Amino acid sequence: MVDSSFATAAKKGNARRLFLLFVCCFSLFQMTKGATPKKAVTVPFSKNYMPTWSFDHIKYFNGGNEIQLHLDNYTGTGFHSKESYLFGYFHMHIKLVAGDSAGTVTAFYLSSNGNEHDEVDFEFLGNRTGEPYILQTNVFTGGVGNREQRIYLWFDPTANFHTYSVLWNSYLITFFVDDIPIRIFKNTENLGVKFASEQPMKLYSSLWNADDWATRGGREKTDWTKAPFVASYKGFHIDACDATLDDEYCETEGKKWWNQKEYQDLDAAQYRRLMWVHRRFTIYNYCTDKARFPTRPVECKANKDA
Repeated sequence: MVDSSFATAAKKGNARRLFLLFVCCFSLFQMTKGATPKKAVTVPFSKNYMPTWSFDHIKYFNGGNEIQLHLDNYTGTGFHSKESYLFGYFHMHIKLVAGDSAGTVTAFYLSSNGNEHDEVDFEFLGNRTGEPYILQTNVFTGGVGNREQRIYLWFDPTANFHTYSVLWNSYLITFFVDDIPIRIFKNTENLGVKFASEQPMKLYSSLWNADDWATRGGREKTDWTKAPFVASYKGFHIDACDATLDDEYCETEGKKWWNQKEYQDLDAAQYRRLMWVHRRFTIYNYCTDKARFPTRPVECKANKDA
């Protein structure tokens, strides 16, 4: 028979171990959760956006909470944010062009104005039926780009809506697909690389014909018998600092959630996911293109780009 005092102590010890395990796991969960961008709310298109061109090629549904962009052999279309922003969280739910989309590009990006502009790009390059979509990302700072990376998406982006987002603060720019980080671009001004920290940017999206380059370098042309090509959007909330009101305030204030410590870098779990994307789905990375860049760009090491 087990001594009752020993059994009681053992139970207390097990309870304590379980409690410590719970605290440890909860703390880890909180750290991981803390670095995930805040969930956006649902607002209608007209609250934050307006058409850019070809207004008749934008279709509205569900009281303006969902829209479609249409591309035909006459024109594409697009929209942009009403205001300009300096730092924040920008996201969109997009369902890409289904079927044979070769030659088309669906773009979702931030951009400032001028020759030395800053720009943060999602570009979805269409493909032939049954072949995977290619997502190209790029970053321009001070008018300098040529920082393309391309990945295959690991799901069918035409079957359902998926979330594509950018978290931008003075420390880094992070690209997310369904909350999975697929790319980071850190502030490496200490290494002589300009960073997007001074120029307010608007948010843009468009659907257009780019069959001179988009699919296999322009060898695959758009099949206009498949038109109209349709991309669907919802989730038009913008959680960012409105520089239209006061861009100096946006540069200096530190109270917004995206400026807090947990968003100044990825956490360990996010880095593991980032490396998973790099290993499994990357098909082009400017950092490893020695033909274009015999000397590796200095920001690549900081950004953990192999």
